Amino acid sequence: MKPSLPKGTRDFGPDQVLKREYIFNIIKEVFRLFGFAPLETPAMESLSTLTGKYGEEGDRLLFKILNNGNFLEGADEKALNEKNSQALVSSISKRGLRYDLTVPFARYVVMNQSNLSFPFKRYQIQPVWRADRPQRGRYQEFYQCDVDIIGSDHLMYESELIQIYDLVFCKLELPVIIRINNRKILYGIAEKAGITDKFIKMTTALDKLDKVGWEGVTKELESAGITPSQTETIKTISATTDLNLLERLLDGCEVGEKGCSELKEVLRYAGESGLANKLQFDITLARGLSYYTGCIIEVVAADANMGSIGGGGRYDDLTGVFGMQGMSGVGVSFGAERIYDVLEEKKLFPENLGVTLNLLIVSFDEVCFQAGVTMVRDLRKAGIQCDIYPGAPKMQKQMKYANDRKLPYVIIIGSEEMASGLFTVKDMMTGTQEKLTFAEISERFS
Repeated sequence: MKPSLPKGTRDFGPDQVLKREYIFNIIKEVFRLFGFAPLETPAMESLSTLTGKYGEEGDRLLFKILNNGNFLEGADEKALNEKNSQALVSSISKRGLRYDLTVPFARYVVMNQSNLSFPFKRYQIQPVWRADRPQRGRYQEFYQCDVDIIGSDHLMYESELIQIYDLVFCKLELPVIIRINNRKILYGIAEKAGITDKFIKMTTALDKLDKVGWEGVTKELESAGITPSQTETIKTISATTDLNLLERLLDGCEVGEKGCSELKEVLRYAGESGLANKLQFDITLARGLSYYTGCIIEVVAADANMGSIGGGGRYDDLTGVFGMQGMSGVGVSFGAERIYDVLEEKKLFPENLGVTLNLLIVSFDEVCFQAGVTMVRDLRKAGIQCDIYPGAPKMQKQMKYANDRKLPYVIIIGSEEMASGLFTVKDMMTGTQEKLTFAEISERFS
């Protein structure tokens, strides 16, 4: 059998894992700085938990898990005979892989509300799965790094999340543009165009603007039954970059005016925090997920053709579908896979990340190897990261191994070293060698 990977997934070798840990560690450090606590939820959730939260397109991208045992035993025979997969799913699958971390978080909050103090601030770094078409920067299995506050509608938190984005990308030395909008503003546009009944269709189309342009958006709006004159209204208002002018254009639309007011307050808070990266109001920013109700945020890398590397927003009642009303929340996510790809492309990872070992002990013969086994044991007891090449093959083979692993230092043990108690320490970068006692080696590398 020829080994292969499922499409949309990747293996990560040691060097890649270390680079990913570098990203995760910086993100965790900033999350904790802002007072967030860690949380983990299962890889799979009940389909009833997942469906209906992400819009029609999101529901189509859910990975479903077949029921245990003979899953066809309880299958809908009519749907099976008609080969109607949509109708069949509910009878053969009760669970699915999580699509994101926000809906499972809302489910967790409802189930554990009596044990939580609100506002509750949590972060979560785990993989999610989407049956999307794999392409550059888009995978079917990928990590999200989420940070959410639930239990408060104060707009200070939107600004706090913007600050988190700003600080993380400063630490990664990756310049970004943080884009911001408000779903209420988009609702105001829909109201002005007379299509509030097609609001989700409009936002889903607008969310693809940076990929397909206005021509593609117009076609999608048309297919949703939105007339050319209504599309022109959407396009005209969407060309506005000034919030004061936008308020006048949305005059009489209570929801749209509230969106402008909220956005002004968030921008005021954010401006007072002194951001290093650019914060930009973008009226066409829509965020495709249907549970967003207020401010929405998206991050793109400056000078990189990658698309969004982070995003999120305010959701006023995501817990309501689980029976807990009036629990407003806001959160953002870091797209770890895309961030990794951009940092790799721009060569922004620190050079020494691939070094997981400082010292390798090599030996000329079996007696020297046994002495090396004792030395490596004692060095590890002293907290020094080290390893020993197994046995005593030709020295050339042992040194090649050290070079292949990019090891900075090698300790050479031969009969001369055994007799004198002075061990040869070779700097693999410069080629220089010096003789040191075990105590000196322990002091040097501790």
